[in-house]
Amino acid sequence: MSEQKLSSQEIFALEDKYGCRNYAPVPVALSRGEGVFVWDVEGKKYFDFLSAYSAVNQGHCHPRIVAALKKQAEKLTLVSRAFYSDQLGQYEKFMTELLGYDRLLPMNTGVEGGESACKIARKWGYEVKKIPENQAKIVFATGNFWGRTLSACSSSSDPSCYGGFGPFMPGFKLIPYNDIPALEKVLQDPTVAAFFVEPVQGEAGVIIPDAGYLRKVRELCTKYNVLWIDDEVQAGLGRTGRLLAVDHEGLKPDIVILGKALSGGMLPVSAVLTSHQVMNVITPGTHGSTYGGNPLACAVAMEAIKVLLEEKLSEKAAKLELVLREELEKIPKSMITSIRGKGLMFAIDVHENYPAYDLVLKLRDAGLLTKTTHGQTIRLAPPLVITEEQLRQGAAIIRGVFEKFNK
Repeated sequence: MSEQKLSSQEIFALEDKYGCRNYAPVPVALSRGEGVFVWDVEGKKYFDFLSAYSAVNQGHCHPRIVAALKKQAEKLTLVSRAFYSDQLGQYEKFMTELLGYDRLLPMNTGVEGGESACKIARKWGYEVKKIPENQAKIVFATGNFWGRTLSACSSSSDPSCYGGFGPFMPGFKLIPYNDIPALEKVLQDPTVAAFFVEPVQGEAGVIIPDAGYLRKVRELCTKYNVLWIDDEVQAGLGRTGRLLAVDHEGLKPDIVILGKALSGGMLPVSAVLTSHQVMNVITPGTHGSTYGGNPLACAVAMEAIKVLLEEKLSEKAAKLELVLREELEKIPKSMITSIRGKGLMFAIDVHENYPAYDLVLKLRDAGLLTKTTHGQTIRLAPPLVITEEQLRQGAAIIRGVFEKFNK
């Protein structure tokens, strides 16, 4: 029996009828991807300038990662952590040596990585810092986004994220992002176990802190014996022009969370990396995941990181940042209020006179896919395998759509 080929409209209708309406996707139904391009079910080709929120930094269906997936999938995919596999230890050794940490906790999604980091920090707070029982606090920055679990919602400053989901996790505290005096004030509380922060805030609209902010975070967390949890799920793994975003300032957080591009977009893989002293508070039975550290994920993640390193994708992102900035500066100034970017992680704030979502639809029609965040901000994050010529072609589409919309 041949597979029924559905039209875009039929696909939209199916999801609307049978699915949970927890997303409002840009109306395009994709069926194939290769490198920086994706194709819809009618065969139209698009530049992908979102990269699944930076999960496909290595490009769609990278042949090396696909090969690693197929090879491992034909041998062994899952044993749970009830048994050892021949892949997990190799993966842990590879990642810890690469990033300079002692131990790795394998998980699946980015939000699981965040949850795990919070659990580790609380346990460390009680066992090592000697915080009184059930009093440990974790501090977050306003504008943060690390997922949709109840803990993530409890740490959010966005009403659309937390509204209607209370009561919330106790012991979570919010301070302004990029505000060192506020951070030092809160860290003086001896019951604070950790400060959880993105080095560049992605969902908030590519918010980049002042130069020196992260260095001061490191100094203050050390001074007050507080763990610095670095959420690199979106900004990490080459996206900002370095392997980790904190590498721009040569810093080493206490805990690093990785996800998204850790698998090159093949399947959910996340990781938490830290020191012996911190990770050793987790003992058998205190934390786990059936799929975390599965052989398929480990094999894929190792190959995905090797692709990043061997194809020098971090260096490429740093070089192409200048190209993309140069091209975006050509957009009519009357239409935008600001452009922000680091590596190939950019945001355009559109003037309120021009509906940003309408521009996104026009970009789709012109053959380029991206999305808004917080109403008037358009995010741009093409796969890091993009060539300079392709980047200029994509930027020309963006500029052309803005110019036409302005007439």
